Amino acid sequence: MVTGPEMSIAASDLCFGCGKRNPCGLKLEFNWDGKVATSSFTPTELHQGWKGIIHGGILSSLLDEAMGYVACFEKVGGVTAAMEVRFKRPVSIGEPLAITAWVSNKARRFVDTEASLTLKDGTVVATAKAKQYISSEVIIPDDKWGQPAGDAPSA
Repeated sequence: MVTGPEMSIAASDLCFGCGKRNPCGLKLEFNWDGKVATSSFTPTELHQGWKGIIHGGILSSLLDEAMGYVACFEKVGGVTAAMEVRFKRPVSIGEPLAITAWVSNKARRFVDTEASLTLKDGTVVATAKAKQYISSEVIIPDDKWGQPAGDAPSA
């Protein structure tokens, strides 16, 4: 939601990553333990690129959403300025994924975040690093972020 030059990052019901009312969205829910944000996702045939293989853009979206959440949990108001994704192996329809993200470095104007997608057996299928630009124009509502473990913001 944009209000003048400021941008609120309160969770939106229609967010592609976490919105509960977005029929095309990923509907992610995150947990926070004070250092690491976690979630899970099982891709369907609607998420494929090549037949039976999950589209890389969907995997990238999972990673980006996780890194955005961890920055918000850390009370850092920012937006993704750059992101690098490394795909380790293809992901098939129906393979459950564990999503993990954390802050690797905080500076005055940027925060570095990292994330990974893993299979149940621990196989890493993709990793990402992002640089998030910290801006005073981004508002993090106190009532939505930074709750104790298990109390992820509701969208």
